[in-house]
Parts: sequence; structure tokens; C-alpha cells
Amino acid sequence: VQLQASGGGLVQAGGSLRFSCVASGFTFRTYVMGWFRQAPGKERDFVAGITRSGNSQYYADSVKGRFTISRDNAKNTLYLQMNSLRTEDTAVYYCTKGSIRGQGTLVTVSS
Repeated sequence: VQLQASGGGLVQAGGSLRFSCVASGFTFRTYVMGWFRQAPGKERDFVAGITRSGNSQYYADSVKGRFTISRDNAKNTLYLQMNSLRTEDTAVYYCTKGSIRGQGTLVTVSS
């Protein structure tokens, strides 16, 4: 199983970023997928999840209305669109398949 995330970087508060996570080594369309994040000195937290078909999405209260998770099963790719970013969104973001996570991509939101 490989989960290769990209799209992190430095952004000002109020800005936007979009992550992509290309999955390989398993049948992507048959798994619920998600994004977690870990801020410096904190535990890893759930951010968003999406069902196998992509018809249902789930969000942490802290990102609801600002972040959108989506997937393209034909491309084996998971996405996270992040808008209205806040300094508290600064973290390493991980694409996940169950308990398996990719290498993470860092987002730094400056004030």
C-alpha cells in the first residue's frame, strides 16, 4: 500500500490549498478514505472522511464548511480542498486508509 500526498506549503491566513493523494497497491474504490492531521506537539486528529463511492463525506467540526474531501476512483486519487485557512490549521496532513497513512504533507498557515 502506498499513499503519496502532495500539495502542502506555506499560505497566508484566509488562503486556500488543495491536497492530492495518489493511492496504489490496493483497490482504491473499495475503501473508505480519510485525512488526518497532526499539529506540532499535539496528537493526530481526524479531519475528513469519504465513503467508497464518494457520495458521503464526514468532517471534524473545526473544518466543517471550509474543507472539502473528494475522490476520483478512476484516478485512484483522494483530494482535500482547504479554504479560509487559519493559523490553527498548521499541521502535517496525512492521507489515510484505515490505520495506514502516507508520509504526510506539511501546511503552514501564517497570520
